[in-house]
Amino acid sequence: MVLNERQIQRYSRNIMLEEIGEAGQEKLLASRVLIIGVGGLGSPAALYLAAAGVGTIGIMDADDVALANLQRQIIHHTDDVGAKKVVSAKNKMLAINPDVTVNTYQHRAMAANIRQVIRGYEFVIDATDNFSAKFLINDACHFELVPFSHAGILRLEGQLMTVLPGETTCYRCIFGSAPPAATADACSRAGILGVLPGVIGSLQATEAVKYLLGIGNLLTNKLLTYNALTMDFRRISLKRNPNCPICGQNPQITELKDEE
Repeated sequence: MVLNERQIQRYSRNIMLEEIGEAGQEKLLASRVLIIGVGGLGSPAALYLAAAGVGTIGIMDADDVALANLQRQIIHHTDDVGAKKVVSAKNKMLAINPDVTVNTYQHRAMAANIRQVIRGYEFVIDATDNFSAKFLINDACHFELVPFSHAGILRLEGQLMTVLPGETTCYRCIFGSAPPAATADACSRAGILGVLPGVIGSLQATEAVKYLLGIGNLLTNKLLTYNALTMDFRRISLKRNPNCPICGQNPQITELKDEE
């Protein structure tokens, strides 16, 4: 596609960058990213990718907007309480940039549906808030060979990594399997600093843009951690686990299943 005059003006600060230029912006407009979860992490990721001109953005979430979400889920406003999150998010994304197409999936990521959705996208952002979804996304992206950005947040800390399936360390290489639901913390019980997902979700959007454009160094084979209280970032080197149950030498996981 060729940018029109209005698009050249809208994306001028991107186009000025040597790493992007008009060709890169045209590439973004032809790109497809799926965001699973439009809560704390998905809010900034969705807004920034829409503003950047990523042409097709899928958003998947089954939840309604709740009052307690608004402290951190900046894509949703007070008037949206009770509305479907995907509807609320789509409205804000299109208000920022009518150039983009927003596909909505008003359901949870499940073994029965996730592969069919994922295979229509070039990059996935895991913006979910529970372990079972994170392992499911890792496994589905592995089978579909779709790169993704993992992130997790809790209290005052966050972490993220980027996975290129079959090439780099995957989520299961590091974390193995989901802990029992009764022992897993959740922000509803443990709390979370409202601005924290803004930092981590924005970094996920950055990774998506870098991957789509083929620029910079991705957070592959690395786990980036962030402590908001001390303002410390730490990058931890990772190695693929030869005994990983999905990407190891003798994989035990050969099909998707929903974990409790």
